[in-house]
Amino acid sequence: MKERKVGQQVQGFRAQDGAGVKLVRVLGHETIYDFDPFLMLDSFDSTNQKDFEAGFPEHPHRGIETVSFIAKGRMTHEDHLGSKETIHDGEAQWLTAGSGAYHSEMPGGERLLGLQLWLNLPAKDKMKASPAYHGILKEEIQEFPFDGGKLRLITGEYQGHKGWQGKYLPLDYYDIHLEPNARLTVDVKEQNTVMLFTLLGDIVTAGTHIDEKTAVKMLDGDKVIIEAGANGAQVMLMSAPPLKEPIAWNGPIVMNTQAELRQAVNEIYHGGFIKEVTKY
Repeated sequence: MKERKVGQQVQGFRAQDGAGVKLVRVLGHETIYDFDPFLMLDSFDSTNQKDFEAGFPEHPHRGIETVSFIAKGRMTHEDHLGSKETIHDGEAQWLTAGSGAYHSEMPGGERLLGLQLWLNLPAKDKMKASPAYHGILKEEIQEFPFDGGKLRLITGEYQGHKGWQGKYLPLDYYDIHLEPNARLTVDVKEQNTVMLFTLLGDIVTAGTHIDEKTAVKMLDGDKVIIEAGANGAQVMLMSAPPLKEPIAWNGPIVMNTQAELRQAVNEIYHGGFIKEVTKY
């Protein structure tokens, strides 16, 4: 087995999105090819409700899947398919935007702590994938205790155990809780892009210290070793195969060519954006 070393580290920048939600944009346009197929990663962490209460009113997406994980707080998803659901502490929601979807996300709670990940769709699926929503609730999330913590399987598979999985691009997404100075070795697929995000606390991996709220692109190998600092840590691990395709991105739309982007924008303003209305 070969341990993955640390590659690129990104902490991002403070930004606002939606109706004024304050967040840290960790991954974005500058990192799309480095972290392929992970396009965007937004980090939320605030106890000031004014930072997030306005939420993300209805907006379109095409060509991607969005995965929102709420460690603390709540998030209410609503979409043009008629789906409406609120997730709470430790739960997630998955939107396949596919050929076109409209949705809103309204956060709440005393503290909003979590992430939103944009996962690219393969070119062959961008306009063929029907929009769909799935809430990943606690009863669907398997937990695996280890000496000094636990691993929660949000999506994908872990040591032969299968969790919920999207249809188009396989994503292994783990919520790892480590007690102070605890250590965990995680097997990962050699062909995949593997990213860590230190949601809470600092860690050491492959001899490198990683501060809290840092995304880390791990280099080649088939295992990742994570050791928590003196205060413990909560670490998100995301693993998926890279697409190695051209990316054309404008706002909430991610396609492969500028012509496809122009078509999407034209349809948003002049009609025809929604191609499918079938439920998951």
